[in-house]
Amino acid sequence: MTKTLQQIVNIGEAISHPLRLKVLYMLSEREWYVYELAKELNISRQVLYLHLKRLEKAGFVESDLRLEDDDMRAKKFFKLKEFDVEIGINELKHLFD
Repeated sequence: MTKTLQQIVNIGEAISHPLRLKVLYMLSEREWYVYELAKELNISRQVLYLHLKRLEKAGFVESDLRLEDDDMRAKKFFKLKEFDVEIGINELKHLFD
């Protein structure tokens, strides 16, 4: 599948930060509730959401809002989507030739 220039830029931006790479690794182990993930990473939920939004935009993660039976609050969970990142010279030629 040929990627658009914007898709390539989104992928590059998503994987250009060490924290986002760590989040990808952690999500490869299991899905996480945002509060738990922020606590484990020792960052605020607001900062984590900014990173997760970038990963979601690039197609690396997806979210799921759930009502928990024990407290009836909505909780947002994130999980890793299947992905394989490869950008070759042929894709660049296709974009710029």
